[in-house]
Amino acid sequence: MKRLRWPSWLPIDPYILLLLGTVGLAALVPARGTGADVASGASTAAIAFLFFLYGARLSTREALDGLRHWRLHGTVLACTFVIFPLLGLAARGLVPVLLTHPLYQGLLFLTLVPSTIQSSIAFTSIARGNVPAAICAGSFSSLVGIVVTPLLAAALLGSSAGGFSADSLVQIVLQLLVPFVAGQLLRRWIGGFVARHKKVLGLVDRGSILLVVYTAFSEGMVQGIWHQVSPVRLGGLLVVEAVLLAVMLALTWYGGRALRFDREDRIAIQFAGSKKSLASGLPMASVLFGAHASLAVLPLMLFHQMQLMVCAVIAKRRSHDPEAAEGEGAEGEVTASGSAGPSRTAVGTGTRSR
Repeated sequence: MKRLRWPSWLPIDPYILLLLGTVGLAALVPARGTGADVASGASTAAIAFLFFLYGARLSTREALDGLRHWRLHGTVLACTFVIFPLLGLAARGLVPVLLTHPLYQGLLFLTLVPSTIQSSIAFTSIARGNVPAAICAGSFSSLVGIVVTPLLAAALLGSSAGGFSADSLVQIVLQLLVPFVAGQLLRRWIGGFVARHKKVLGLVDRGSILLVVYTAFSEGMVQGIWHQVSPVRLGGLLVVEAVLLAVMLALTWYGGRALRFDREDRIAIQFAGSKKSLASGLPMASVLFGAHASLAVLPLMLFHQMQLMVCAVIAKRRSHDPEAAEGEGAEGEVTASGSAGPSRTAVGTGTRSR
């Protein structure tokens, strides 16, 4: 019997549909009272386990080897943690014309989270770019983001991030950083097991994210914060995010040319430097924003789907560039394996879902 596959011609990420379904479930049957306490405790445990798996999967050797291409990785990190946040700060001028203050806080948080891994790899492969560089760049971004994203949130969001304080920082260290380090330390013994069961564990980490979303949106429903979002404001948010994505795609591509990177490296920079990770951002938002996480993650969820759809089109066009055709014989195997990139990005397993 053939395994069911998501139709490649559908533009919607199936995981986004699951996320939207989870939001709908939280709207219809929000967790209350004891149920809310149980969901919150399970969500906390799921986040810790999620970052433990991230640590167990990240190869320290590959990360160290990738440091040899430090200019490329430095460029991606600058795009992710410097240029993106600066654009987020610039969007402050759109309040209250296009965005409400809570939506702006979510948009600013979106600009602080790390880059993706899987979609960066898949789209770089399709476009015939530097795939190893995309792997390392995404891994570095995720690793750096565990420390940098909470610090940037503390500096730029301040008390908006759920009353960020020393206690919040301790909570972040215990819930995110300690499990990640534990995963790295135990990788020598459990790395093989994690690699062999990456599909099953991929379902576990995606299920953990769904639990985080359900908990966050349940709290939002109970507190009635969804009355703050009107269709007009939602449309304004989509316009702002479309402009943000377009600016970053242009900066990463033409900036790479100005920095004299070759075509393959520029592709890796564009796809790794223009994306934001839903899988890393959702758990972080849950820790940082607490009861206000539902509105905080809405911009990230919308941007995630938008970046997948737009970058899938760009990657396909890049694969037909005249420069790419010159290396078709050498890269044909990679391109063939990456031809299913969008669907793998949509479904994904393991750490690369970030």
